[in-house]
Amino acid sequence: MLKLDALKFEKVWGYELWLASTHENGVQKEFLEYAGGEYPLLVKIINAEEKLSVQVHPDDATAAALEGGGNVGKTECWYVLSAKPGAKLVYGLNGAYSSEELSQAMKSGTLGNFLNEVPVKKDDFIFIPAGTVHAIGGGLRLLEVQQSCDITYRLYDWGRPREMHVEKSLKSIKQNPLSQIAQFGKKFECEYFRMEEIEISGSYSEMNSGEKKSPRDVTLFFVLEGSGRVRGGGRENENSSEKILECDFEAEDIFALGGKEEITFIAENAKIIKISGGKK
Repeated sequence: MLKLDALKFEKVWGYELWLASTHENGVQKEFLEYAGGEYPLLVKIINAEEKLSVQVHPDDATAAALEGGGNVGKTECWYVLSAKPGAKLVYGLNGAYSSEELSQAMKSGTLGNFLNEVPVKKDDFIFIPAGTVHAIGGGLRLLEVQQSCDITYRLYDWGRPREMHVEKSLKSIKQNPLSQIAQFGKKFECEYFRMEEIEISGSYSEMNSGEKKSPRDVTLFFVLEGSGRVRGGGRENENSSEKILECDFEAEDIFALGGKEEITFIAENAKIIKISGGKK
């Protein structure tokens, strides 16, 4: 078991906490060593005091074509941790538009007229497949689970003088039907990641039966609510068994569990999200 220390990145709109990352733009060296290589997911907290830019992320094929071989796309999701009254997101477009219409709107700064803005509240869950136009509104704090990718193409930035990526955005945008926004339904799975919400009243234990040193077998446990004690360890190596580790936990802590290890949470009333890789 490993308790992860977040990396903080200040932004013009607020800040990000990279909770679990082996990405080159924000490597948690201890996590990289513990996982035994590059972990396929990147888990963050987004704290948005102001609106983020309207953006899109490429899928795997488009990322490789636009940025070079070895790059992957960015399918992601958001779990709303807190939301101020009236908080909104941009979730897709408000109609079907041609590339020419979108290009003109991006270049003229009028893309705001094409956006689908939706209200959100605490515990809402939003799935953002690669190619979805989106933006996080001000007054939101989100848990973000995504592919390990840091490629972002901006379409519109609410008047801020930052670079736009018109051509790459147009090559990445997909106008597919989107999932309904609703409270998290205990479990979610896509081809890239799995998530499960677990309520603890007393204790909860889980054994990771994966291989000893495969990054894909690492499971993450993010504390949504509550506090208590957590105990973990037991992975065997060639020389000896790792020591059992035990510490307190509180909301927004995150723990990694490698292969052949067990983790136990002890709490009167707590809620955690279990995060693991998908089929890809």
